[in-house]
Amino acid sequence: MKFAIIADIHGNLEAFRVVLNDAQKQRCTHYACIGDVVGYGANPAECLALVRKMGMPCVKGNHDEYCSIDEQTEGFNPAAAEAVQWTRKQLSEDGRQWLRDLKYVRMVKNFTIVHATLDGPQRWGYVFDKLAAAASFPYQNTPVCFFGHTHVPVAFIRDSMVRGGTYSKFKIEAGKKYFINVGAVGQPRDGNPKAAYVVYDTVEGTIELRRLEYDIAAAQKKIRDAGLPERLAERLAYGR
Repeated sequence: MKFAIIADIHGNLEAFRVVLNDAQKQRCTHYACIGDVVGYGANPAECLALVRKMGMPCVKGNHDEYCSIDEQTEGFNPAAAEAVQWTRKQLSEDGRQWLRDLKYVRMVKNFTIVHATLDGPQRWGYVFDKLAAAASFPYQNTPVCFFGHTHVPVAFIRDSMVRGGTYSKFKIEAGKKYFINVGAVGQPRDGNPKAAYVVYDTVEGTIELRRLEYDIAAAQKKIRDAGLPERLAERLAYGR
């Protein structure tokens, strides 16, 4: 069984379609979404419709939450706040309700998915280092947990200690726990503008990070045509 594990689509339909096409080529049979389907990008409704149509398990991201309610966007930078306000107007009430109903944490087969952290999933904490990752491991009840939110692919491993680093492909070892960021489909922030997702082969026990080129110019044009902040278009080309 092969899972395509995707996160942080952020309304980027061009990147999302390329990822789904590659997942088919990799013979993925199942999918899981780690949240932030919407926000930033110019096609939130279309991306949400695809996720729902495919019936993939999904957890709630911070943008999913804020775009589905009418509360003030506290803690968001001005560009993100403007995108949230715009996105709310693009979504149907049915779509917003679907986002509101998402859980913060889910188990899928033999692994867990969460957008941010396991120790406080609704607080939207960022995991960039071993110290932050260590706080989630006591709450992890499966050998593997996938997360997103930072848009930076990195894997943390706990055996006798917590270690972490970048990865391309590795094999799961018995007796260890893995807390893995799968990177971002729609807005990478690790200096690589290529869309990112993970293929998890549950039979072979392998985790593979996939990076894919997509039509960045088309995604940028849509953002500009929608009147969204220029920064949201510019950053796609730099992966920042």
